[in-house]
Amino acid sequence: MLLKKKIPMKYVLGKIKVELALLMAYTILFEIFHHYFINVSVDIPIAIPTMIGTIISLLLAFKSNQAYDRWWEARIIWGSIVNESRTLIRQLLTFYKDPDFSVEANEFKENFTKRQIAWCFSLGQSLRNKDAIKPIKDLLSEEELRFVKNHQNIPNAILLLHARDLRIAKKNKRFNTYQQVEIDNTLTRLCDAMGKCERIKNTIFPTTYSMYIRMTLCLFIILLPFGLISLLSWFAIPLITIIGGTFFLIEKMAIHLQDPFENRPTDTPVTAIANTIEKNLMQMLDEYQSEFDIIKEFDLKPEPRKAENDAYFVL
Repeated sequence: MLLKKKIPMKYVLGKIKVELALLMAYTILFEIFHHYFINVSVDIPIAIPTMIGTIISLLLAFKSNQAYDRWWEARIIWGSIVNESRTLIRQLLTFYKDPDFSVEANEFKENFTKRQIAWCFSLGQSLRNKDAIKPIKDLLSEEELRFVKNHQNIPNAILLLHARDLRIAKKNKRFNTYQQVEIDNTLTRLCDAMGKCERIKNTIFPTTYSMYIRMTLCLFIILLPFGLISLLSWFAIPLITIIGGTFFLIEKMAIHLQDPFENRPTDTPVTAIANTIEKNLMQMLDEYQSEFDIIKEFDLKPEPRKAENDAYFVL
């Protein structure tokens, strides 16, 4: 993801350097043949390439809008992943019944939090077709690593581990039925977000549409010198190069935006978002562990609720 406000011109022009080279070579050769080897006039009305250019502008505008919609949808989905991850850990820390602040409960919450962080990193890596195990080795136990390695979809396996621990905690009466349902709903929304990302990743933008745009653009570039040769002569070379380069640049931008999970600078910043999630969740866990350490250090026990308070809530 490009995070700088000022993008180097070298980077921008580097995306269309091949097209610019071919475009400039074509216009130079056209001018040379027209002035030195061809005595017959080959001029055409400028209105013809103008109409083709208008059509290309409309097609590129439509493609750019559709590509940006895909990119923006991916960003919205990852924004929901941030919110749902915070919600999941908040529910875990507040719902889990642990009146004595036991070590077992502390380890359960810590493992669950780290596993959710691992889910975020593994999802981003798998969407980019990269190794989803490497960034999560320090976040999962050896048993959990062996379990997820047996699955083709690593993030889905991690959600399965979440559900397993939730079921065990419910069996041990750490959660009641309503709390289990609420946490399971959060896991369901995370699974939905994962499926939406996979849908964007696996749905290919129509290749025929891109092919037709490229063919029309090439036709426009071929005809443009014929319409400008009588007006600008040699000055047509830089002008045609700039005009054609602009169209190619817009097309390239749309191509990059239409695939937000291809590990390009224009991608949705899934790794940066996962890092933010890690900081947030670990801070939530640290605050809980600080309370846990205070309880253990001073051997404090939560005060039991008074009888009159119990009577007050029973109507």
